[in-house]
Amino acid sequence: MKQPIFFSPIFQERIWGGDKLKTEFHYDIPSNKTGECWAISAHPNGQSVISSGLYKGLTLGELWESKRELFGGLDGEKFPLLIKILDANDDLSVQVHPDDTYANQHEKGELGKTECWYIIDCDEDAELIFGHHAQSKEMLAEMIEEGNWSSLLRRVKIKKGDFFYVPSGTVHALCKGTLVLETQQNSDTTYRLYDYDRRDEHGKLRELHLEKSKDVVKVPFEPQKVAFQTESTDTKKVTKFVESNYFTVYKWEIDGEASFDQTYPFLLCSVIEGEGFLIKEKETYTLEKGSHFLLPYDFKKFELKGQMQLIVSHV
Repeated sequence: MKQPIFFSPIFQERIWGGDKLKTEFHYDIPSNKTGECWAISAHPNGQSVISSGLYKGLTLGELWESKRELFGGLDGEKFPLLIKILDANDDLSVQVHPDDTYANQHEKGELGKTECWYIIDCDEDAELIFGHHAQSKEMLAEMIEEGNWSSLLRRVKIKKGDFFYVPSGTVHALCKGTLVLETQQNSDTTYRLYDYDRRDEHGKLRELHLEKSKDVVKVPFEPQKVAFQTESTDTKKVTKFVESNYFTVYKWEIDGEASFDQTYPFLLCSVIEGEGFLIKEKETYTLEKGSHFLLPYDFKKFELKGQMQLIVSHV
């Protein structure tokens, strides 16, 4: 019988990180400057380890290499997606990511990075940077060189439950007081455009990547229109946030017992609120806030029981 594959996350300390991964998800984090939980990852900079079952102790990357049938025989050298939870206790740097073509040419074969954010929680006055106001590449370069960040950067107020689709080429930054689940391409390539003249633990200004940033920023900024689609029953509500070339992302809200049918090469699932059970034939698996798991190819029919919210994705 096919089993769900559960993962132990990897934690990354960041200058802007905090302790919400401990206080909200009860993870054993390395410090109170923990910014990132790499929840489901096969990237060399942080590999998730399978925590139970037949493949316990293997990394996701090893499973991708040796058991491709679990992923529907998908092609590709790299597992395609990466799931993170980010605790922005302070402002992140203003960034932009390359597309696949640029990253392959300039970053030793890395993938590009299109991503999306679900706002798990945020401060009452929280905002993020999403896009810019330059109307041409020349105007963009001029505003960067002048340090005219207040006029260049587009700020957006946010609230719990918001969703943002962030294609490669989009200027963006999470800001202070934001807890986010991020679904992205399996890439760790980030170009830092602006960092508030912030210094690292050694007193040095952090590296910027101005020329590469100017190469890849899309001008003018045109936010992608995302039309949510929702289907509901008495015990479940399924909202499709986005369907792109790289991933499709949903929110599942469970109140009671609900049936599903896994028909994709794989499903990546993260419990962001509540608790309950996954039931597959005669087997029952406990789910709690902070559980991350993969449902393999041909998993077929299963039930979720409890009061839970999950973010779910597939290629």
